[in-house]
Amino acid sequence: MTSDDLAPGDRVSWNTPQGRTRGTVDEKRVRDFEFADQHFTASADEPAYLVTSERSGSQAAHKGSALRRLKPR
Repeated sequence: MTSDDLAPGDRVSWNTPQGRTRGTVDEKRVRDFEFADQHFTASADEPAYLVTSERSGSQAAHKGSALRRLKPR
Protein backbone atom coordinates (compact mmCIF):
# COMPACT_ATOMS: atom_id res chain seq x y z
CA MET A 1 0.00 0.00 0.00
CA THR A 2 1.15 3.52 -0.73
CA SER A 3 -0.10 6.61 1.02
CA ASP A 4 -1.83 7.56 -2.25
CA ASP A 5 -4.30 4.79 -1.48
CA LEU A 6 -5.55 6.56 1.67
CA ALA A 7 -8.70 8.64 1.46
CA PRO A 8 -10.97 10.48 3.89
CA GLY A 9 -12.95 7.96 5.92
CA ASP A 10 -10.27 5.25 5.84
CA ARG A 11 -9.44 3.68 9.22
CA VAL A 12 -5.72 3.80 9.98
CA SER A 13 -3.29 3.21 12.82
CA TRP A 14 -0.04 4.96 13.78
CA ASN A 15 2.60 4.91 16.50
CA THR A 16 2.49 7.31 19.44
CA PRO A 17 4.70 7.51 22.55
CA GLN A 18 1.90 5.65 24.37
CA GLY A 19 1.77 2.87 21.76
CA ARG A 20 -0.14 2.18 18.57
CA THR A 21 -3.42 4.08 18.17
CA ARG A 22 -6.26 4.02 15.66
CA GLY A 23 -8.30 6.65 13.93
CA THR A 24 -9.85 7.90 10.73
CA VAL A 25 -8.40 9.92 7.87
CA ASP A 26 -10.14 13.32 7.73
CA GLU A 27 -8.22 15.04 4.97
CA LYS A 28 -5.37 14.51 2.51
CA ARG A 29 -2.97 17.45 2.12
CA VAL A 30 -0.69 17.88 -0.90
CA ARG A 31 0.74 21.33 -0.06
CA ASP A 32 2.72 22.59 2.91
CA PHE A 33 0.51 23.65 5.82
CA GLU A 34 0.43 24.72 9.47
CA PHE A 35 -1.28 22.58 12.08
CA ALA A 36 -1.14 22.89 15.88
CA ASP A 37 1.55 25.59 15.61
CA GLN A 38 3.79 23.27 13.56
CA HIS A 39 4.82 23.45 9.91
CA PHE A 40 4.23 20.33 7.81
CA THR A 41 5.59 19.68 4.35
CA ALA A 42 3.43 17.83 1.86
CA SER A 43 3.32 17.29 -1.88
CA ALA A 44 1.44 15.21 -4.43
CA ASP A 45 4.28 12.68 -4.24
CA GLU A 46 4.43 12.69 -0.43
CA PRO A 47 1.06 13.76 0.96
CA ALA A 48 0.27 14.34 4.62
CA TYR A 49 -2.99 13.41 6.30
CA LEU A 50 -5.12 14.88 9.06
CA VAL A 51 -6.44 12.05 11.21
CA THR A 52 -8.75 11.85 14.23
CA SER A 53 -8.02 9.41 17.05
CA GLU A 54 -10.81 6.96 17.88
CA ARG A 55 -9.81 6.97 21.54
CA SER A 56 -9.34 10.67 22.33
CA GLY A 57 -11.07 12.43 19.45
CA SER A 58 -7.94 14.54 19.00
CA GLN A 59 -6.79 15.49 15.53
CA ALA A 60 -3.19 15.03 14.35
CA ALA A 61 -1.17 15.35 11.14
CA HIS A 62 0.98 12.51 9.80
CA LYS A 63 2.91 11.57 6.68
CA GLY A 64 1.39 8.69 4.76
CA SER A 65 4.42 6.54 5.54
CA ALA A 66 3.52 6.69 9.25
CA LEU A 67 -0.02 5.40 8.69
CA ARG A 68 -1.19 1.82 8.24
CA ARG A 69 -4.62 1.07 6.77
CA LEU A 70 -7.00 -0.98 8.94
CA LYS A 71 -10.00 -3.03 7.88
CA PRO A 72 -13.29 -1.09 7.99
CA ARG A 73 -15.49 -1.70 11.00
